[in-house]
Amino acid sequence: MPDIKIAASGGGEFDCYVALPAAGPGPALVIMSSVFGVVDDVRQAADDLAAKGIVVAAPDLFWRGDSGPMPRTEDGMRRAKERAEDRENLIELGVQDLADVMADLKRLPECNGRIAVVGLCYGGPYALLGPARLGCDAGFAFHGTAVESYLDALSDIGDAPIRLHWGDEDHVCPPDTLARIRAATKDRATVGITIYPGVRHGYTGRSNPKSWNEAAADDSWATALSVLDGLRDTPKAAQR
Repeated sequence: MPDIKIAASGGGEFDCYVALPAAGPGPALVIMSSVFGVVDDVRQAADDLAAKGIVVAAPDLFWRGDSGPMPRTEDGMRRAKERAEDRENLIELGVQDLADVMADLKRLPECNGRIAVVGLCYGGPYALLGPARLGCDAGFAFHGTAVESYLDALSDIGDAPIRLHWGDEDHVCPPDTLARIRAATKDRATVGITIYPGVRHGYTGRSNPKSWNEAAADDSWATALSVLDGLRDTPKAAQR
């Protein structure tokens, strides 16, 4: 379906790609994108999950400035990098955007009220912030950037499953950063970390052949789907 408009609680509105399953109700997943935005790779991932019975939404996180998807041209890469320079402030604004998307999803008849979030690259911190601040039922990060800056959120995630995935050649998660994340999560049974050998940053992006790794991408999405499957039949009264 075409992008819909989400009313922002702070004023204005933003685009959001939504993929709906043929039957429902079922759980929902919000994809928080990389700095390149809601590119075709993200839309395809959303469509693939919808075909498996998941409601999927992918909002434009950069609507307040240089909005829309960015091509992997020299100019597109420059603009993508520049629009995320104020990362800390933008991540905070994105929490409210995520809340607004969740509110819209819960009004859809196809959604059973259970909502998870996945962060790709730039969107990685929402794997923790979504469950901690907004009560998301699960959080995932695939090659997430700056996840280590939000480890304090772990104290508020409750029993939400968290799955963090990187390649061992990912420059945003070098050994010292991974060690810090492992130390912070070692006593949390609901947090799982997967490291793919020989895999680089951005491995879920099919349109970037330098980083794309089909096996790692398939495994990551399968992990998310496995957790989401556990949210299909949970009665609403049992929601977090």
